[in-house]
Amino acid sequence: MDGDGLVVLGSVTLPGVGRSVGCARAFVRDVLAGLPDRDDVVLAASETVANAVRHTASGLEGGLVTVTVAAGPGAVRLEVADDGAAGARPYVKDDPGAETGRGMRIVQGLAARWGYRADGSRTVVWADFPAPDAWVRGRVAVSGPG
Repeated sequence: MDGDGLVVLGSVTLPGVGRSVGCARAFVRDVLAGLPDRDDVVLAASETVANAVRHTASGLEGGLVTVTVAAGPGAVRLEVADDGAAGARPYVKDDPGAETGRGMRIVQGLAARWGYRADGSRTVVWADFPAPDAWVRGRVAVSGPG
């Protein structure tokens, strides 16, 4: 991932269409089977994939969204990579009562920390969630190299 000692548990690339939001939720739910509070990660995946489809080039013809789940000591990381938005980056809207634009506010509220990074023209939104060390060790031992 990005040098945080994380091991990728799974990754999927989906077309940038609305039905991919549900596919992303199912993917994350399956990868994180047995994780307490996995619903927080599933909801964050739903919000970030929906944002990618609505607000970036991923939602254009032929656009893609990549969802990656990784684990490391005491944490699970969700990453959603989109096709970019002409330099625009994700942010939390100032108006918490707005009818739209609550996605990143939800992610911010659920995750221990979140952010984004540029990857060429793409943007990768990441969010870290606490995870019991025993669960992480069990997943990394099964999924990791070795």
